[in-house]
Amino acid sequence: MTQILILGCGFVADLYMRSLAAMPDIRVAGVFDIDAARLDQFCRFWAVPSQPSFEALMAAAPGALVLNLTNPDAHFSTTRACLDAGHPVYSEKPLAMRLDDAKSLHALALAKGLILASAPCSVLGEAAQTLGHALRNGIAGTPRAIYAELDDGFIPQAAYTRWTSESGAPWPYDDEFRVGCTLEHAGYYLGWLIGWFGSVRTVVAASAEVVPEKAGTGPFAPDLSVAALFFENGPVTRLTCSIVAKHNHAIRITGDKGVLGCDAAWDNAAKVRFARRMTVRRRLMESPFPRRIRLSGPTHPKVKRWGAAAMNFMLGPAEVLEALRDGRESRLGGDFALHMTEVTLAIQNAGEHSGAQAMTTRCAPMEPMPWAM
Repeated sequence: MTQILILGCGFVADLYMRSLAAMPDIRVAGVFDIDAARLDQFCRFWAVPSQPSFEALMAAAPGALVLNLTNPDAHFSTTRACLDAGHPVYSEKPLAMRLDDAKSLHALALAKGLILASAPCSVLGEAAQTLGHALRNGIAGTPRAIYAELDDGFIPQAAYTRWTSESGAPWPYDDEFRVGCTLEHAGYYLGWLIGWFGSVRTVVAASAEVVPEKAGTGPFAPDLSVAALFFENGPVTRLTCSIVAKHNHAIRITGDKGVLGCDAAWDNAAKVRFARRMTVRRRLMESPFPRRIRLSGPTHPKVKRWGAAAMNFMLGPAEVLEALRDGRESRLGGDFALHMTEVTLAIQNAGEHSGAQAMTTRCAPMEPMPWAM
């Protein structure tokens, strides 16, 4: 039985606990949150041990992996404290709100020989790994362009003040709007793209707040961003994030032979399809009957849909634990985590006049999961 520690037990922590039920070999050794009432509510609901302080949490399981589920503004200081205490860290996105801080954490983890990994872990899920397998096997031919959408509908008019997690935590709308949908969501497809192709060389992006009338204290981050990503070894990609446009979580990979696609970034078991390109009576078109692409064997534990997602949030921590056992870097750690953070921040902070931004970090493509080879 492997032990983990949880720092922060707000809304997202319940999603990790739901996923933990599919990982019977992982046990929570302790939980801490600065909100004592919330900590008690969470630990009673999930029957996990609470710890009275940060120091007590660190001492509850020396050297154990810490899941940093605190608010994004606190990620830098709390992750640094965990690393200083000798613990590897799996951090919710982003690693930090500033690139210099993310680089500092990356350097600290290297110096201490500790893994520092970043969510989201959907790149380890069946849908992303199936698309990666299809790309490596040339099913669509050479990929020429990718369109990826992470639009969530007109959230400012949703009933978000009434959204609560299973154990009763309110959806942190004030924090969500201040952090912004790009920092919160871009990683769901950036992780796939960087995992398949490696480093982004240049980001050309624009971002804006198009709906300033939101509940909360502000100032708020951009609620819409559009980016063109130029990879060192991959196709040009357009990535859109918003909490304004009609809900759309599709990705389309256009290749020489046709189009690979998936409609649900937040569903590990989303169907992956390929539509072959053809000419019918002089008309160029993709097949109206795309075939489903499947992997040949079992993949990973699934979780049922809750709210907007059908994702196993524990795939990332489980992969980090395997990396610790095997003495290697995590697929979601090191250079990968830092590079994804830099690209995300570049898109989020692009504004109206940033133009082309050259990335200063690099990473290699991700090793596929063994069941997706």
